Amino acid sequence: MSKLIVTPAPHIKDSDTVSKQMRNVFIALIPALIASVIFFGTNALVVIITTVLSSVLFEVIILKIRKKAIKKSDISSSALTGLLLAFCVSSFMPWWIMILASFIAIAVAKHAFGGLGFNIFNPALAARAFILASWPVLMTTWLAPYAAITSATPLELLKENGISADYLTMFIGNHAGSIGETSAIALLIGALYLLVTRTIDFRVPASYLITVVAMSLVMGQDIVFQLLAGGLILGAFFMATDPVTSPVTKPGRWVFGAGCGFITMIIRVWGGYPEGVCYSILIMNAVVPLLDRYLQGRIFGCKRWNVV
Repeated sequence: MSKLIVTPAPHIKDSDTVSKQMRNVFIALIPALIASVIFFGTNALVVIITTVLSSVLFEVIILKIRKKAIKKSDISSSALTGLLLAFCVSSFMPWWIMILASFIAIAVAKHAFGGLGFNIFNPALAARAFILASWPVLMTTWLAPYAAITSATPLELLKENGISADYLTMFIGNHAGSIGETSAIALLIGALYLLVTRTIDFRVPASYLITVVAMSLVMGQDIVFQLLAGGLILGAFFMATDPVTSPVTKPGRWVFGAGCGFITMIIRVWGGYPEGVCYSILIMNAVVPLLDRYLQGRIFGCKRWNVV
């Protein structure tokens, strides 16, 4: 008599494959990609192409070294990592730094933990944190759109001079900043696509943004400015929602997003660096195993957390 073997969750299977999810994310990033080229020109395009190609190349090399089969999902994953990494830096960044950053993202932050599906930290953000620590001047030097002159980001202007940029400029994206972070409208179009196609779960970005709003009220900050500034929209919808480095439980996702929002505002207002999105998500990435362990939904009728 054969034994019935019950495998761990999830038990429901559908056609929503890894490649399909990544394809949806690529589609969602197209508006921001177009906006980055419009505002920052060929400099942005060079950074993006260099980072994406080098990320894919390192992926292939490492898989060959590890004697692993090269799958479509591996290529699309590395390309997406490269694109998100490029979106997190200035169009001013030298090509050789982006190649090194791609190596850190793929080899260290991803494959050192076992490869696709096993990494603890978001590879793109881990690489960004590395180059920010290694070349802080380059990582805080920004080119103004349509010009070859340096300029400050809205968050830097607010922190150093108390000057707030106008909402329309921040919404459109015509200001200094990282390649893929400046245009709020382009990112929101992509975010809406991800939500409609159910590529991402609404709980993480919702709790992230709600916490930023609540913290802004408590700390006396401009709510609209804090929502539009920096990498908040890119981080909330495209980074924090990474299925590998975010919680699998619904209560855990609420807490994860809230933690990201809380740490982001603490760093923005009281930290030495004006932006806290990158570090907040990385810190919460480290807490994900605990959230999944202790914030589970109701299991087989046990009284625990209700599934929200």
